[in-house]
Amino acid sequence: MPSEEFIRGMLYLSLTVVGIPGNTAVILSLLLALYQENHLLPADAIILHLACVNLLVVAVRCLLETLASFRMASIFGDTGCKAIIFVYRTSRSLSIWLTFILSAYQCLSIAPPGSRWASVRALAAQYLGLVFLLLWIINTCMSSAAILFSLGTKNDSSLTNHGINVQFCYVSFPSKLSKQANGAAQVGRDVVPMALMTLASLIILVFLYKHSRQVKGLRSSSSGGSSGAERRAAKAVVALVTLYVVLYGVDNGLWVYTLTVKKTMSSSLISDMRIFFSSLYAAVSPLVIIASNRKVNGRLRCIVPKKPVQDKATSVCAM
Repeated sequence: MPSEEFIRGMLYLSLTVVGIPGNTAVILSLLLALYQENHLLPADAIILHLACVNLLVVAVRCLLETLASFRMASIFGDTGCKAIIFVYRTSRSLSIWLTFILSAYQCLSIAPPGSRWASVRALAAQYLGLVFLLLWIINTCMSSAAILFSLGTKNDSSLTNHGINVQFCYVSFPSKLSKQANGAAQVGRDVVPMALMTLASLIILVFLYKHSRQVKGLRSSSSGGSSGAERRAAKAVVALVTLYVVLYGVDNGLWVYTLTVKKTMSSSLISDMRIFFSSLYAAVSPLVIIASNRKVNGRLRCIVPKKPVQDKATSVCAM
């Protein structure tokens, strides 16, 4: 096996080993909470949906890339490439937009009760299912180019004119204009939620700074409770957004560079780096959620209780 394929396989294997158990743990803990409480808070419902989409990203892209790199499976034919790239692009985009929805909802959650923004938050929670449906429809339609232009093998030299080399597949566009238009649409689909979630995170940070100034030097119990939980959740969302902006910023920078190349690159190194950085968010974000979300953390302790604190774990499970 060539060293390049081995390194690629090990990188994707590392994402698979971290991402699949991590996202699965988040999904199981929130499903357990749903079973016990018969409902989920809107923020938890968004996190559950985000974990499902991230699991899809890691399973469809990283796991299959690992199997192909180590030559354990041959799944990247024409049909396989169309399906894998389509599902990956759709789930990747959904991961981006759900992170924005989570940051926007958390930004609304810090609004004072009775304000106009609090009313917007209640309206958003009421129609959250419709928001999910619209996101699926929009992102599925925007990923349809993968079905039209993806190929498993390079059948002729014309594919090198307006194509993108993604190692086991080629995305061959019929013209330079179609390639640039598709690329611009994908960049816009990423940059818009990136800008919006960055703005939401800045608002959250300003609120946290002002709140810390107001309660500085106070040690009363009134400063805890639900406001403390909201601050913890806000900090976790800011951490997720920061992780997203860094990783997807690199991803989009490499994507723009790919669009500027006149001919398809003979090496898939740039595409591999893009996929790795975008999949890294899907693999690492559940670790941030597990560490910061008390509901997820508590349910995981219920699933795998420790003997010395079994009585505490049982009390949490009974909630």
